[in-house]
Amino acid sequence: MRLVQSFAFAAVLLFSSALSAAAHSAREDIEAALVKFMDAFNSGNAAAVGQMYTEDAALLPPDGKRVDDRKGVEEFWQGAIKAGMKNLTLKALEVEGSGNLAYEVGAFTLGVPSKGGAPSTVAGKYIVVWKKGDDGTWRLHRDIWNFGAAQ
Repeated sequence: MRLVQSFAFAAVLLFSSALSAAAHSAREDIEAALVKFMDAFNSGNAAAVGQMYTEDAALLPPDGKRVDDRKGVEEFWQGAIKAGMKNLTLKALEVEGSGNLAYEVGAFTLGVPSKGGAPSTVAGKYIVVWKKGDDGTWRLHRDIWNFGAAQ
């Protein structure tokens, strides 16, 4: 009986550490993807930003219509870049994952042109649902954000 209890305890520890390692890996991968996203956006490369989304991605921008599919997402971000938005920073505050799905809660700042031409910075918060593809790459699947301090 004691052997069975010891085995069961060891199995639970092994399983929980495997889940923890998977979540840790998802967080590391997603944080690395955020750096790529910021680099692509800030360099004006909307095509590279678009490639970071799933084929059937959806954006849910504040006070705007839903934007569907990778091509639509790329066009949305190209419009933002052409409008003068720049200096995007993203920070993951929470990342949780299971299997090929994860969610991220984060905060951002973004440089936007003002009416007078002087740049100003806005802050906001976001939630992204990430989906891991067959190639092992995490991509943004659903992306929603709004303005105002994250905390």
